[in-house]
Amino acid sequence: MRVIADLHIHGRYSRATSQKMSIEEIARFAKIKGLNLVGTGDFTHPKWIKELQEALVEEAGTGLYKVARNPDFSIYFMVTTEVSTIFAFENEVKKIHHVILTPSMETAVQINERLAKYGDLSVDGRPTLDMSAPQLVEEVMEVSKDNMVFPAHAWTPWFSIFGAFSGFDNVEDCYQDMTKYIYALETGLSSDPLMNWRLSKLDKFALVSNSDSHSFWPWRMGREANVFELKSPSYWKIVDAIKNKDKAKFKFTVETDPAYGKYHWTGHRNCNVSLSPREAIKLGNICPVCRKKLTKGVEQRVEELADRPTGFKPENAIGYLHLLPLSEIIATVLKVDSPSSQQVWSIYNKLVEKFRDEYSVLIDVSRDALQSIVYERVAEAIILVREDRIKVVPGYDGVYGRPIIFGDEAISVKSNSGKVQQLNLTDFM
Repeated sequence: MRVIADLHIHGRYSRATSQKMSIEEIARFAKIKGLNLVGTGDFTHPKWIKELQEALVEEAGTGLYKVARNPDFSIYFMVTTEVSTIFAFENEVKKIHHVILTPSMETAVQINERLAKYGDLSVDGRPTLDMSAPQLVEEVMEVSKDNMVFPAHAWTPWFSIFGAFSGFDNVEDCYQDMTKYIYALETGLSSDPLMNWRLSKLDKFALVSNSDSHSFWPWRMGREANVFELKSPSYWKIVDAIKNKDKAKFKFTVETDPAYGKYHWTGHRNCNVSLSPREAIKLGNICPVCRKKLTKGVEQRVEELADRPTGFKPENAIGYLHLLPLSEIIATVLKVDSPSSQQVWSIYNKLVEKFRDEYSVLIDVSRDALQSIVYERVAEAIILVREDRIKVVPGYDGVYGRPIIFGDEAISVKSNSGKVQQLNLTDFM
């Protein structure tokens, strides 16, 4: 059985999250996407965990849950959350986000009782806790050794273990004696396994990918995911496959091209400045327009810590597949701004109704089958994305990257004066 899992999303009590984010809606759109295992997100929030307890029913012996109103529905849920820790280390303030997985509502409640000592869990779905990373892991593992903790979006400039502004250079510095319980790290949108493989110190950790989605829309939820091959799904099988980097069970991760992420390159959004690591270093990481400090991108941060050349692949590494959300692909081909436009939904729905779900369209369906349903150019774009033969104008300083599917296309960008210029891809690379 192929299990496609997005284990890091948020509920409606997290900041900047859709208020329509209910379990039923998450399950409905997860099925459309092709996910069959989704994290609940935010079990630390008292209102959300109450909703989870009412909306979900345990699938006996699996450590997973199903929708109580329709237990025959094909979507499983794993009890998960993300928390933020703020603490001092060697006279510097560190701000790190972590994902927690747990096998039951009961253990989730016990974790909440412990974490409530360190901060108000009701303020945000992703609470901020006045405790260190090792303290967090110690508290969580004392509840149950079946629990799992890993650093979230490991490379983003803020709130991550390797973040340029408040992170560390090593996993061991962050988690100290609790590193023995850290088996994985989350790549985040702005990095992928290929970038992480450049650091030999990360070889012992599994690389997992999740959406960190704040909405149920299929261009957000499941944009990154983990693919397992299991006889049947269970919490422990998933966690063991990650811990052991078991290639027979943990098949690959789904990744967006890291350039698509909002912090891939170094830059300054207010001044429309986006720079490769080499260009940013030449400028001393100072914005050439306003002379303020640039937001250091993930590619530059990886370059600082890497001890291997680009393209290196460790033995027994879990593979990955670059994809983009189907809605984004269609919107790019149609040259419309929003993946939620009626034009996009019309084509999207035709594909999903015919081929079951979005992942089947993106990964499995042949070119001829696609062309029997949609315009040839849309079908061609899906194949080009699948084969990783597109370009992406890199994201920077909170701005998403922009896919260029057909290489001869020009794209519109604003100059510093606010006027629109037509530039070719080479102007960005």
